[in-house]
Amino acid sequence: MKRKISIICIIAILICTMNGCTFTEVLSRTKSQDNTLKIGISVYDQYDTFISSVVDYFKEWAKKKEQEADITITIDLQNAGGNQSVQNDQMGLFVSGGCDVVLINLVDRTDATVVIDKAKNAEIPVIFFNRELVKEDLERWDQLYYVGAVALESGEMEGQILLDACKEHFDEFDKNHDGKLQYVILEGEAGHQDALVRTEYVVNTVTKGGIVLEKLGNEIANWNRAQATSKMKVWLNAFGENIEIVFANNDDMALGAIDALEGWDKKEWPVILGIDGTKEALQAVKNGGLLGTVLNDAKGQSRSMLELACFLKFRTNLPDDITLLDDKSIRLPHKIVTIDNVEQIILDR
Repeated sequence: MKRKISIICIIAILICTMNGCTFTEVLSRTKSQDNTLKIGISVYDQYDTFISSVVDYFKEWAKKKEQEADITITIDLQNAGGNQSVQNDQMGLFVSGGCDVVLINLVDRTDATVVIDKAKNAEIPVIFFNRELVKEDLERWDQLYYVGAVALESGEMEGQILLDACKEHFDEFDKNHDGKLQYVILEGEAGHQDALVRTEYVVNTVTKGGIVLEKLGNEIANWNRAQATSKMKVWLNAFGENIEIVFANNDDMALGAIDALEGWDKKEWPVILGIDGTKEALQAVKNGGLLGTVLNDAKGQSRSMLELACFLKFRTNLPDDITLLDDKSIRLPHKIVTIDNVEQIILDR
């Protein structure tokens, strides 16, 4: 950012010398003609289905914005591969590469210091997304922002899907007819805020709704479909048809549970629930493999990030339907998805 300003200043001085105009006039003209936006994006893992969908939507919005606003948007996409040190180095590349705004999907939400320091020194705004950094870090500089959702909301809604279904189908779910539901839960990363909150709130919501739950097992599957399949197979061998409910912290792990059940020789499958509303999970809801999922609005989040990036570069107004809370964050609501509304959700994606 500083290098760009220096180059602009040099050009402005030369033009002033040649044409006899004031430095301020030429600088103003030069800025007004700058209709380019270079955005650096670093994701914690490019193979994460939800994150991949956010990036894909972001690229689509960028193309639309170029046409609507007559600007040129360049995207430098980097994969941190689950390594915070690699992501720190990528922030350095964004600085040297002249990015106007940087989007960071943190590997370690508790370790944003290096990224922030590099951004602040170069005066490049950073929009963190999906994996929320610690509040104290977000407040370290006025050019740090966050776009995402409210984690506890997703856990509550996952639980609400089961509660609503139990009103008519409890006896079907309670296969051993003991008056309670035996469950297993597939969790995301160890110590990850979203995993902890989703796990806590889905269970609390169901029990507060009057359903008695009995946990048979919980395992970390790192948001990963293959790992979830492996964990689910172990549970099937240990508990068999005693598993009545499978809660998953995200859709990839829910789909992994389905994969494990595909080769199972029992007729009665447990009820499976997920979170995120990925395209494949929506189809699974439609086809009956999932009882439901909770839409984490990848499309809306990506649009919000792009509009915020344009605001930071061009100082254009944010659309009326995008609210910047406390000049720091944009949070989009989750939405329950079941067989009742999945067709419309699929059309809207």
